Amino acid sequence: MSAAPGSPLARIEGLGIAFPGAPRPAVDGVSLEIAAGECVALVGESGSGKSLTARALLGLLPRSAAVRGRVLVAAGEGLAPAPPRGARAWNAIRGARSGLVPQDALGALDPLRRVEREVGDALRLHRIAAGAERRERVVTPPPGRRHAGPERRLRQRSDELSGGLRQRALVASALIADPGLIVADEPTTALDAGHRGRVLRELRHRVDTGAGALLITHDLSSVRGIADRVLVMRDGRIIEAGAPSRVLGAPEHPFTRELLEASPAGRIREPRPVDRGAVPRLELRGVSVSFGSGIARHEVLLDASLAVQPGETVGLVGESGSGKTTLLRVALGLQAPDAGTVLVDGTDRAVASPATRRELRRRIAFVPQDPLDSFPPGATGRGVLRDALRAAGVPRVERDARTAALAAEVRLEAEMLRRPAATLSGGQRQRLAIARALARDPELLLLDEPVSALDLTVQARVLALLDELQERRGTAYLLVSHDEDVIRSMSDRIVRIEGGRVTPSGRQ
Repeated sequence: MSAAPGSPLARIEGLGIAFPGAPRPAVDGVSLEIAAGECVALVGESGSGKSLTARALLGLLPRSAAVRGRVLVAAGEGLAPAPPRGARAWNAIRGARSGLVPQDALGALDPLRRVEREVGDALRLHRIAAGAERRERVVTPPPGRRHAGPERRLRQRSDELSGGLRQRALVASALIADPGLIVADEPTTALDAGHRGRVLRELRHRVDTGAGALLITHDLSSVRGIADRVLVMRDGRIIEAGAPSRVLGAPEHPFTRELLEASPAGRIREPRPVDRGAVPRLELRGVSVSFGSGIARHEVLLDASLAVQPGETVGLVGESGSGKTTLLRVALGLQAPDAGTVLVDGTDRAVASPATRRELRRRIAFVPQDPLDSFPPGATGRGVLRDALRAAGVPRVERDARTAALAAEVRLEAEMLRRPAATLSGGQRQRLAIARALARDPELLLLDEPVSALDLTVQARVLALLDELQERRGTAYLLVSHDEDVIRSMSDRIVRIEGGRVTPSGRQ
């Protein structure tokens, strides 16, 4: 769907969003317009109101939200007031006239359905294409452009894919029906640099051919290359707006300057002293893993070897789908290798006694990319930490004091512990996930994209916290990230995984 260049596709006027019991509005007096042939980028801290503003354009605000102001959407030759929340009229808009790329790639895809069906849903629901024609549109990329994933991936379910491949499937499903308005909420958080560039080029191509886009991102380098206008949000308000060259090159507001200064780009960590003769906390020797059988057999890891020494941070980089997540699952003991050996503090886990394996599990903890899906539904922050301490064998009488101590260690206020984990911001949830991992007093933390979904200021605070905890506790880290700036700023040593093989990458 395309419109005349410059014609308005959506407008927000004086938007206010408030929630019961909150001390201030989540969004306060926001106005913006998106025109055909224009990409508007919205940047700011976690909890600043960016995603709520975007969801107002699609009628997806929570029912508990009190809303004021107006939202207008494209209708015929102009704009008309958006349907009320919950109205069936939204069904004709979402997917066909407007597309959403949500941030949560795991929660947004149905793990019981094949990716092919997920990607083609908009074509089916809006009766744009059916049967063989629909499948052809899903499987075949448009002329001159690459597909979001090979056909083999489309036959899999979302829980069989890496985070990056799930994210690419979400992008494909949002764009499959050629919507006029594209709302992209952190569409590249789980992607490596190569795939991130392809997704952004595809988004820009849609804009250049008549669509309008609202891009929410913390990746300022992406903003420079794709956006026509930048809006900076803080505490529910737009505090600065203008062309990317002006806002990012000569910012006027102190917070915008703080956002730019928080970037890890150009920072290279001074290596910590590490005893290379010590027994590694974790060692993988010649590990191979494959899935499927026969001609469908897919080799994920091939003779992969790496070691993490006490007190060391090893950065692991690689493209989406290169085997990073599988390697972490092997390290955690969740995936048995087809060949090779996994040693924890010099002990081969495969031949250890059950009691020894339990002790080895305690020594390794995991911090996921998006911890929300790993928290029990409805659990408070306090409940999450108490459960972790119970699992770690901490006596009941000590759990309250240990919960408070863990929260203080990661700088989570007591008020945050009383709230449901689902209501915390991205940065607060990540701190809670780190505290939960520390409940076991592990010697090694496996960190899977721990800051990819965070804006730069919160990202900088979480990375500084991890550095401080390592300095104080001596914990070793295996850090997985697609962001090489983060890897360089945090790692003593960097290894790369490509084609299932692990190779040294030095420090740079």
